[in-house]
Amino acid sequence: MKPFEFLRKLASRYLLGNLIAMALVVVAVCLGVRYGLDIYTHHGEKIMIPDVRRKSFSDASYLLEDAKLKVVVSDTGYVPGLPPDCILEQTPTSGEYVKSGHIVYLVVNATSTPTLTVPDVIDNSSLREAMAKLSAMGFKLTQPQYIDGEREWVYGITVKGRHVSAGDKVSVNDYITIQVGNGQRDSTEMVNYTDAPEPEYDMEQEEESGDVDEFHEVTGPEQ
Repeated sequence: MKPFEFLRKLASRYLLGNLIAMALVVVAVCLGVRYGLDIYTHHGEKIMIPDVRRKSFSDASYLLEDAKLKVVVSDTGYVPGLPPDCILEQTPTSGEYVKSGHIVYLVVNATSTPTLTVPDVIDNSSLREAMAKLSAMGFKLTQPQYIDGEREWVYGITVKGRHVSAGDKVSVNDYITIQVGNGQRDSTEMVNYTDAPEPEYDMEQEEESGDVDEFHEVTGPEQ
């Protein structure tokens, strides 16, 4: 093919149209990537997170969803005096700027009073050990109640005057009392005493040993 004929075909309308179409496609793809990413990532969009703490869950959800934010309950807590379903904490905090669709995690006040399980400390530990374990678990303790028994030994636990056992559930608002021994024996405790056996008297053994006392009969004067 001669060079002149190649240039003439290159300049033909069909080939020129294909080249222009390809160029337009490339430009369209570049523009789509440029502005599509901005739309997808909400470039330049700023939404201030409202403060929903101490509000009911329904009110908090309405405010956050109205601001085009998503709501997720991440945990529950318990604060006495606050109503159930009250918002205790939020993450991110109020005043921060995020983009639409961002998730706001909420901590909600429990609808019922939480309980704690009584551990196995009754007749199984000293007063110091029981107090350390119960305090670490979150129990509220009163002054110990001393009863007759081994000193500093735990004999029972009471809640509002009622005895509880290991595995029982106790409200976090209730105070528990540890019953501990005062080192004195119970006056009502019955003790059976056993008399020591008396040694048997063996006459024959005593005679053989030569330790038999000799007695002489003494008579009075004849009348």
